[in-house]
Amino acid sequence: MTQHIFSFKKINLLSVLFFTLLSFTVKAQQVISLQQAVDLTIKNNLTIKQAKLTESLGNEDYNQAKYNQLPSLTANPQGSYNFGRTANLTTYTYSSQSFLYINGQASVSVTLYQGGQLRNQILQNKLTLDVDKSSTDKVKNDLLLNVVTDYLTILTDQDLVIAAKQQIDIAKITLDRAQKNFDAGNATRADLAQAKAQVSTAELNLTTAQNQTDLAILILKQYMEMDPATEIAVVKPDISKMTDVRTIYDATEVIKTAFTVNPDIKLAELQQQTYAQAIKIAKGNYYPTVSLFGGVGTNYSNQNTTQVIGTTSVSEQIGVTQTTKEPVITTIQAPVFGPYSAFNQLGNNFNESIGLSVQIPIFNRYTARTSVRKAKLNYEYAELTTQLAKNTLSKTIIQAVLDLQAAEKTFQSSSETYQSNKEALNVTKQRYDAGLVNTLDYNTAVTNYNKSQNDMIEAQYQVVFRSKVIDYYIGNPIVL
Repeated sequence: MTQHIFSFKKINLLSVLFFTLLSFTVKAQQVISLQQAVDLTIKNNLTIKQAKLTESLGNEDYNQAKYNQLPSLTANPQGSYNFGRTANLTTYTYSSQSFLYINGQASVSVTLYQGGQLRNQILQNKLTLDVDKSSTDKVKNDLLLNVVTDYLTILTDQDLVIAAKQQIDIAKITLDRAQKNFDAGNATRADLAQAKAQVSTAELNLTTAQNQTDLAILILKQYMEMDPATEIAVVKPDISKMTDVRTIYDATEVIKTAFTVNPDIKLAELQQQTYAQAIKIAKGNYYPTVSLFGGVGTNYSNQNTTQVIGTTSVSEQIGVTQTTKEPVITTIQAPVFGPYSAFNQLGNNFNESIGLSVQIPIFNRYTARTSVRKAKLNYEYAELTTQLAKNTLSKTIIQAVLDLQAAEKTFQSSSETYQSNKEALNVTKQRYDAGLVNTLDYNTAVTNYNKSQNDMIEAQYQVVFRSKVIDYYIGNPIVL
């Protein structure tokens, strides 16, 4: 009884260790769905972060264009200690003595009119910001398509891995039977060598498919900015849902919709509007600039230590009488001096100014005309760029519709071929087991079956991928 209890505890301990290890393995492998892959890419991808930083810079330029309408205020305090023969800026005399001189000025100015450049610059910077936002959307959409493409590649390669393992199992069964027939004298060494070659070929196919899977998974990690050492597994959607995809599209309708939602077209059109606004800004150089300005200032010198604080009556001789020569005395008002504080000096020297400034361009070496001409050329270039973007998108969509139609036909054909080769393999295997066909015929049937299976898997995912590409162009969310 004690021995059974000990055995039971040992089994329980092993079970706990097994499930702990299994739980750790499952936890260590991160399972990623297509939506999670898209979300992580948008969140972590460095290219998207760069685009967002460019967008933030554009937003700062837009804000600054609005701030340029505000008045500008500057202050210019200055102090100097003068010695030797220098000018006293308060008494306007030259003297060979040392003195301290302090002055300060403050000015404010606001542009009232500048040929509409301030307002047009705001509009242009707003359009530039929209361009940056569209660029960010374009980067996101391009990465989204890349993620979906790579995700479908992973699913394709994983199915090819499964098919390759099944092919290895079939090849090994064939090799075992060939070895027994060879040992019994019912098969030649060439038959045995062909069976071994079939196993080697199947193993090579497995290695190739596994390498392709690992590479596609690594690319997906790079899109998500994930550590390459992180173990991930992708969620495989229901295969029946993947086959139920839309395969019939009207290219004209797709193009019409794409022109309204595709980020490439929106980006080109916004850039064109930006250059149109640049023409208005350049024309503003033809008009005068009107500015309102004002200023205040004061100064102080330590040479002015006294000031007039009042007057007093003083008797003063102004002459003598003609006959008696007696002095003629009169009373005058003489100034009374007192200490002159720095505060009072600054207050007494305080001055103010206000004015209106007009700058009229008369001849600026044709710089204004050149700016206007260059702006118009840039606009024409942007116009052509927009049209080229539309032409390119139209060609791409037409090709995508044709590719989808071809992929559907290829999948139907490969499915029929696979079913035919599967039945042929079953019949050939039965006849081979009965000794009615030779090894060469059987190996040929296996090879045809393997190839048709791989072709069908790839064609199936091609249909899904081609359909999702059109969803991308018309702005539909890409889901599996």
